Amino acid sequence: MKFKCFWLLLSIMPFIHLQAQQSTEVYLTNLEMEIDSLYINNAINISNNEGYDNQPSFFDNDNLLFAATRNGQTDIALYHINDRSISWLTNTPNGSEYSPAKIPGKNAVSAIRLDDNGLQRLYEYNLDTNEHGVLLDSLKVGYHVWFSKDLLVCTVLRENRMDLVISNLKNLTNITVQQNVGRSLHKLPDSDLISYISKSNTTNMVKSLSPQYLNTEDIISLPENSEDISWLKNGSLITAFDNNILSFNPKKDKNWKMVYQINNPDVNSISRLAISPQGNYLSFVSNDSQKRIVDQQVETFNARDVNAFANCFSENVIVSNYPMDTLYVGRQILKEKYQRFYDRTPSVEVKVASRIHLGQTVIDQEQVTIGGKQHQQVAIYKVDGLINSMTFIQDLPTKYDPEILVQRQLEGYNQKNINTFLSPYAENVKIYGDNGVLRTAGIENMRNRYSDFFATTPDLHCESKNRIVIGNIVIDEEFITANGKSFSAIGIYEIEHNKIAKVTFLH
Repeated sequence: MKFKCFWLLLSIMPFIHLQAQQSTEVYLTNLEMEIDSLYINNAINISNNEGYDNQPSFFDNDNLLFAATRNGQTDIALYHINDRSISWLTNTPNGSEYSPAKIPGKNAVSAIRLDDNGLQRLYEYNLDTNEHGVLLDSLKVGYHVWFSKDLLVCTVLRENRMDLVISNLKNLTNITVQQNVGRSLHKLPDSDLISYISKSNTTNMVKSLSPQYLNTEDIISLPENSEDISWLKNGSLITAFDNNILSFNPKKDKNWKMVYQINNPDVNSISRLAISPQGNYLSFVSNDSQKRIVDQQVETFNARDVNAFANCFSENVIVSNYPMDTLYVGRQILKEKYQRFYDRTPSVEVKVASRIHLGQTVIDQEQVTIGGKQHQQVAIYKVDGLINSMTFIQDLPTKYDPEILVQRQLEGYNQKNINTFLSPYAENVKIYGDNGVLRTAGIENMRNRYSDFFATTPDLHCESKNRIVIGNIVIDEEFITANGKSFSAIGIYEIEHNKIAKVTFLH
C-alpha cells in the first residue's frame, strides 16, 4: 500500500480535556536599577522540571518559594539561591499545595491546599516543627498576601469569579472589598497599602487598598493580556507582555514604558512576577519553550504514548498539509487517529535531522522510519504554550534542484542587483506574509518594490543561517541587516517549472 505522505496516513488513521495546569518553568535573574533603567541578566531555570512549576514568592532575600509538580502532585519547593539547591516543604499524599507565601514573624509558610476530594483551604506549614494546620476553613482562597501576622488579603473563589476579601485571623472576620478581581496581590513598598487587579469588561485596573481603612484608589490599567505585576524598591510597578518587562512609576509616569526585553529562546511568554526583599533578584514564570514542547511530542510519539503525545497539542489544534490543506481540527480527533495508526503500525520512529526555530514557529526536518523503510518530511509547528497547528510538507519528487534558485536570488539580493535577484522568479510570483496575507503579486511589482529598497539601503545583507530542502521547497532561516537594524526571518520558497513561484515569510 502506498501513501503520498506518512502524515496523510495519519489523516485517515490533544490533550484529553485535562484538569492539570499547563507546563511552566520558574526562572530567577539578577536585577539592577539605574535611575529609569532596569537590567536583567543570568536568567536561570530553577525548576527545570516537567509539569506545572509556578507561583514564585520570596521567603527572604536568599530563598525563593514556588509550587512544583512532583510524583503526580504539586508540592511547595524552597530554592536556596546561594547554593542553587531545592528543599521540599510539603508532601501531601492526598492533595496538592499552591501559592506559597512567608508568614510574617514566623518560620512558617502559608499555602493553598487542594485535596483530592476538591476541598480547597488555606494552610499554615511550620518549618520548625513540620506541623501544619488550617488557617482559613470557611473560604475557598485562590491567592493571598500577608499585610500583618493577623491580617491577610486574599482572593476568594465564588461562582465564576474571584472576590477580594480581607481576613482577620485574630477576630475571625472576613470583609469583602470588591467582586471580580485578578490573581496578583502585593504589598506596596514603604506603605500600608496592598495592590490588586480590578477586572471589568473593558480593562484590568491596578488599584491600591488600605486594609485598615478600606480605601481604594486607581493606579493604572494593565496592558491587554497582562495579568501580573510586582513592585520595585523605588516605587515603580512592573508587568510583563510576552517577553517584555514594562515599568510604570506612579509619581512621574503617565504610561507604561518598555524597560527590558528578555532574549532567551527558552523563555516563552512571561508571567507571575516576584521581586526579592532587597530588590536584587527577579523571579518570573515562563511557559515551556516552543522547542521543548516539540521535543516532547516527538519523544512521546516514539514511545507510542498516545495520551502524553496528545497532551502536547491545544484543544483546537489544526493539522494540515502545506500550505493550507486542513486534514482535521481538534486534539481529540488527533488522539483517535494516532491511536488507530499505532494499532496497525508495529514499528515507527521519528528523528529530527534539522531544526529552525523563530518565535512561536518551530520547523523540523524529520527522518521517519516505518517498518524499516525511511523517508523525509518537514513539520511546521506553531506553538504558544501548546502546539496550536502542525503542518506537513511532503517529500515530492522534482526534476530541478530548488536550492540553486534560492541561492541565486540570495546572491543577487546581497549584491543589490535587481536583475540577478529576480532572474529565478516566475512572472506571476506571489509573496505572502504570516497567516497567508498576500504582500506582492507579479514580478514587476517585485521589481518596483525591491529596486527602491536596494537603492535606499546601503547596508543591506542577508545570511542563510540554516536551510532545509525537501521536494520542491526550500526553507531558509535568514538573518537580515537593513538600515542599521538586524532581525531574523523564515523564508519558505516553492519552486514550480524551475522558477520560484511562491514565497512565504514568517517573522
